[in-house]
Amino acid sequence: MANYKCKSVGIIGSGIQGICAGLQLVKKGIPVTIFDRNDPLSDQFRPASYGNAGHFSPYAVLKFNRPDIVKDVPKMLFSSYGPLALKWNYIFKLFPWIIRYIKNCNKTSMLHTAKYMHQISRSADVSYEEIFTEIDTTDLVDRKGIIYVWSNKNLKSRNLEIKVRNDLGIKQKILTQKEVLALEPNLNPIFDAGILYENSMFARDPHAILKKIFMLFLSKGGKFIQENIQSLKQVENNKTVLNSEKAEYTFEKIVVAAGAHSKKLTDQLGENIPLDTERGYHVHFKEMSNLLNRPVICLDRGFSLSPMNQGLRAVGTVEFGGLQNPPSKERIKYIINCAKEFLPQLSTHYDEWMGFRPSLPDFLPVIGPSFNNKNIIYAFGHDHLGWTLGAVTGKIVSGIVAGEKTNLDLSPYSSKRFN
Repeated sequence: MANYKCKSVGIIGSGIQGICAGLQLVKKGIPVTIFDRNDPLSDQFRPASYGNAGHFSPYAVLKFNRPDIVKDVPKMLFSSYGPLALKWNYIFKLFPWIIRYIKNCNKTSMLHTAKYMHQISRSADVSYEEIFTEIDTTDLVDRKGIIYVWSNKNLKSRNLEIKVRNDLGIKQKILTQKEVLALEPNLNPIFDAGILYENSMFARDPHAILKKIFMLFLSKGGKFIQENIQSLKQVENNKTVLNSEKAEYTFEKIVVAAGAHSKKLTDQLGENIPLDTERGYHVHFKEMSNLLNRPVICLDRGFSLSPMNQGLRAVGTVEFGGLQNPPSKERIKYIINCAKEFLPQLSTHYDEWMGFRPSLPDFLPVIGPSFNNKNIIYAFGHDHLGWTLGAVTGKIVSGIVAGEKTNLDLSPYSSKRFN
């Protein structure tokens, strides 16, 4: 395929996955059009790429399919103020996902997920750094590291995380409580120990970075059409069709990067991909970002505190409730209470937000061609690492579209694993 060159690509979704894929493709000289019902440059557009914790977390390879966690899931679900929650009107729809999740909660599956998350995440930062050479990230990206803290009540679980990351060669520095407080003196010492990921980056305004990458895509000849794509299909060997409410568009290839909304499109292609959504929340505390030098994640509580340009962002929790249920005030209260326990200096919050993390029961993303339609490529399901993996996923997808060879084993990310 050395002489092959794709003639045109349509991308569904203008979040970090879609925009990074589009950027890499236009760099290869391939004409690209991104579709979304929302304008990425609008401040009213607040997807997961807007409201996330801002962490670049290539070390976060150990996911929720862990045998040491699954036994605690029922207890967490029945608690109104824990890190995990369920909208009970959604339980029957979620049930097939839960069954698949339980089947993946074993040591073999856990290590499989960690191995293949690490395969792509180890190139995550360098992939972003390549993009950052072309945009101005002044006051947008810090490189002061990220701290995790925990209490000793889950010490066995913490030791498992540390061991798996060590085995994968991930650099981490174990800290005592005193050492954590030396780095973050404003923290309330209600934790026992921590880990510092010294070289980790974090974004002080993820949405501003997304906008800059999108403008870079446009400057290199990429196109954007603000329309809601309702259907797609492959009609010939080298012809695919997208339909919006207004028009029909033809491309050689299509990339589905619609995050948690991708399932309604893949269902049309006859694929049974068990994609669901973990709803996450955040609030801001205005003019409080100076209380922390870097993000602090509390593993026991399932939330984090991130210094942002908008203020201190408290973000986290996992709520299963689908795309249609309204936000939960209990989740917001939980985050606020956790934040004020760790930083009693915090005052009134603002900007209550909820977003959707596209999640699969084995916690690996879907990256690669459709099972039934080789010219339709998937890039979704990145769970909590959508922001981290945006740039590297863009490079992988562009290579697939262009027919390039890769040293990566992409089979674990294929949709075939569900069919």
